[in-house]
Amino acid sequence: MYLNLRYTVFAAVALLTFLVLIAGVFHSYWWWVGLPVFGGLTLVGIYDVIQIKHAVLRNYPILGHMRYILESIRPEIRQYMIESDKDEVPFSRQDRGLVYQRSKGEEDKRPFGTIENVYSSGYAWLTHSTAPVKNVDTDFRVHIGGSQCTQPYDASLYNISAMSFGALSANAISALNNGARKGKFAHDTGEGGISRYHRQGGGDLIYQIASGYFGCRNDDGSFSPEKFARTAADPQIKMIELKLSQGAKPGHGGMLPGPKVTEEIAEARGIPIGVDCISPPAHSTFSTPLGLMEFIGQLRELSNGKPVGFKLCIGHRREFMSIVKAMLKTGIIPDFIVVDGKEGGTGAAPVEFANRVGMPMLEGLTFVHNTLRGAGIRDQVKIGAAGKIITAFDIARAFALGADWCNSARGFMFAIGCIQAQACHTNKCPVGIATQDPLRQRAIDVGDKSDRVARFHRNTMHALGEIAGAAGLTDPRDFMPYHFMFRQNDNKFLDGNEVYPYLPDGFLLLEDEIEELSDWYSRWDRASAESFAPPTIPHGPFEKRVAAAK
Repeated sequence: MYLNLRYTVFAAVALLTFLVLIAGVFHSYWWWVGLPVFGGLTLVGIYDVIQIKHAVLRNYPILGHMRYILESIRPEIRQYMIESDKDEVPFSRQDRGLVYQRSKGEEDKRPFGTIENVYSSGYAWLTHSTAPVKNVDTDFRVHIGGSQCTQPYDASLYNISAMSFGALSANAISALNNGARKGKFAHDTGEGGISRYHRQGGGDLIYQIASGYFGCRNDDGSFSPEKFARTAADPQIKMIELKLSQGAKPGHGGMLPGPKVTEEIAEARGIPIGVDCISPPAHSTFSTPLGLMEFIGQLRELSNGKPVGFKLCIGHRREFMSIVKAMLKTGIIPDFIVVDGKEGGTGAAPVEFANRVGMPMLEGLTFVHNTLRGAGIRDQVKIGAAGKIITAFDIARAFALGADWCNSARGFMFAIGCIQAQACHTNKCPVGIATQDPLRQRAIDVGDKSDRVARFHRNTMHALGEIAGAAGLTDPRDFMPYHFMFRQNDNKFLDGNEVYPYLPDGFLLLEDEIEELSDWYSRWDRASAESFAPPTIPHGPFEKRVAAAK
């Protein structure tokens, strides 16, 4: 009897169908109004019982559909009814709310004190000065372009990170780029090439080139110097960024199925309409650190001296050291390096990659900064940082760890209305941002949303000026690790210099090595400018090098 209770709803609906049918025949035709409802549910129940794909529906006909309905709206239920202001899935309601308020120009202050647990492990705070300063001009800029660059760029300290047309809708790209123009900051194109919507906005562009060489490729997918030179000559393009990897899925390629390759996407990427578009995991123009530097030199020459750099998420640290050794050997120094944290990611990525592949931004940034210091070339290379950077505190902390400017993707997505529905890969974005559906993207009013983009940037820079002033600084780039404290556990905290220290300038090149840095020397020894491959493959515990006696 108990086992049969799971069929109660089905039986009840079937019985009601029969009763409605009988009542309609013998009493009044008005009873037949209920026949489509109960009859339809009865047919659903019959189908549920005989189908073989879903065990839940076979055991709970009709009623089992409630499980799938609730599952489909689980993210919305969690976001609107269950999660607290601090739950990061992946951004907390507190952070999203801050972006919404600043983009709309609404009050962004919080009453009644912090909701952070200031005594929990991982909590970080800024040390303030008893002699704060007031920073009136918060249009902070960084000069990007070394001695080998003839067209340097004065970039804002906060810019739009890489998001391609195709991943984002036409209206989203237009809103972002128009906002960048209004706010006088830069917009990274992403690897999908420069679309007509990037050009219509008129905002400063960082032209990103990845393994697909979109916008500068031959028919076989190889790099085309001629097409690149024509594209890079556009005065709207201020910098060239070579993407080696990205935080969401480092070391992973991708494919845009042919049916999604529309006329506009094909135009931006320089590919045939309706044909599968492949982004290989690795570049075809180089396979060694020396080859990478030679390619960067070629890009700089073809672009007539515009700033050229590369973006990566740190994986094997030895490989980045190999790149730095190639810089020293060739004398070709990139104008900038963008360090993407594995916590980044606006598009879809395999779960294993999104969760477990790549180095988080804070550790990656510190490593890149100190490696360049160790090689004695830190002053020749500017460093950008990306990875969940949306508040002034996020920016200030990145500067303290070595960044010269910051990029944000999802922060600016929130500014144009993203609600973190996490439907970016379904083409069913509820607010029209991550979709190519023309009806859905109509929800984005380009004029209004571009104003929000510019306003979010302006208010964030103002907040950055205030937090720098609280520390007694007139320029946020003067933040150092000692300005921050990091709690290790409930009763212990460390100075930023202890957690993320600046290592001595040129230490990797010293004859008298520093004993405490033996790990760095071991990795530096294993790095080769000629190859990314490891010199040996250890089978067992790695034997660390002992520093030479002084």
